[in-house]
Amino acid sequence: MARVKPKPKVKKERQLRSRKPCKFCKDHIDFMDYKDDKKLRRFMTERGKITPRRITGTCARHQRILAAAIKKARMVALVPFVREYYR
Repeated sequence: MARVKPKPKVKKERQLRSRKPCKFCKDHIDFMDYKDDKKLRRFMTERGKITPRRITGTCARHQRILAAAIKKARMVALVPFVREYYR
């Protein structure tokens, strides 16, 4: 019997997506007000979790500032820790 040569594997090319521009860098925001709960809720899920930066498009620096503001707003009870009870 003759040996069959295995076919070379073809790699699929991944499409490089451009990252979303950071909204805070674009607006030149350096300070995040923890009392502005409407702005903070935009960066939280319906369960009350902080949305990751790969989804929101914020840079690492502003994500840290945003997370600190959300945590401070939770401690002052402006934003709930958990939005609703789930099992």
